[in-house]
Amino acid sequence: MTGMRSVLRALATAAAALLVATAVSPAPAQARPEPKAPEGFVTLRSVDPTIVQEMRYTTAHTFLGERVDGYRQPVCVLTRPAARALHLAQKRLLRQGYSLKVYDCYRPQRAVDHFVRWAKDLDDQAMKGEFYPLVDKSRLFDDGYIAEKSGHSRGSTVDMTLVRLPALPTRPYRPGEPLAPCFAPKGERFPDNSVDMGTGYDCFDTLSHTDDPRIQGAQRANRHFLKRTLTDVGFVNLPEEWWHFTHKPELFPDTYFDFPVDRRSVAGH
Repeated sequence: MTGMRSVLRALATAAAALLVATAVSPAPAQARPEPKAPEGFVTLRSVDPTIVQEMRYTTAHTFLGERVDGYRQPVCVLTRPAARALHLAQKRLLRQGYSLKVYDCYRPQRAVDHFVRWAKDLDDQAMKGEFYPLVDKSRLFDDGYIAEKSGHSRGSTVDMTLVRLPALPTRPYRPGEPLAPCFAPKGERFPDNSVDMGTGYDCFDTLSHTDDPRIQGAQRANRHFLKRTLTDVGFVNLPEEWWHFTHKPELFPDTYFDFPVDRRSVAGH
C-alpha cells in the first residue's frame, strides 16, 4: 500500500508540473498578415475585361524556369490611372482589329528579390537556351537585365504586346521541353499568339531594344505601332525593352510595394 501511495504521489506531482509548464508556455506566434495594396490599385480586369492577360510569372515559362515568388494568382494589378490609360488604348485598338496583351503588371519586391537570388546562382542555367542564349549569366547585373529594384513594384509599369483578333490561345509551356532562342524566327521560337515583334518576351538580348536597327519590316512596324498607341495615352517606353511601358506621372513614384499579386490584395478598391 505504501508503494502504491508513492506511485500516486509521483503521478500527481508530474501532472501538476505539466499544468504549470502548460500555463507558462508562450502562445504560438501568430502569422504576420500579408500587406494589402493601398487605395489607388485595381485589377486591370475590373477596368477593362477585354485586354488579354498572360501572366507569365505565375507559370514555369520564365527565365528562372519556375513560378516567381509573390505571384499568387494570374491577375494584372495596376494603379488606377495606368489601368484607365490601357482602357483608352484598348478601345482604339479594338476598332483596328487588335488587342493589348499583358505579360506582367505590378511586381512585388519579393519577386524582384527572387530574380536577384536566381541571377547570383551561376549554376542554374536551365532556361538559358531560350531567354539569354548569348549572354553570360555572370553579366546579367552589369548589363542591366537584372536589378535589385524594379519600376514594376511602384504599380504603374506594365509589360505588354499586341494580338491580332480573333486571338487564338497560346499553348502552355511544358517544363523540360526543348528550348529555342527568344530571337529565333517566330515560327521556331516558343509559340505566342501575339504579332511578331522580332523577339519573344523577356529576351535578354540587344535585339529587344525597341529601335535596334536589325529589326526591320513588319517586326519594326509592330513595335512602333505598340509604342505609338501607348505613348498617346501617357505611357513611356523603356528603350531597352520593346514590351516595357510606364504610365506618367506615376501615382506612387517613390514607393516599392510588396503585397502579393492576388485579387485579395485589392479587394474593395
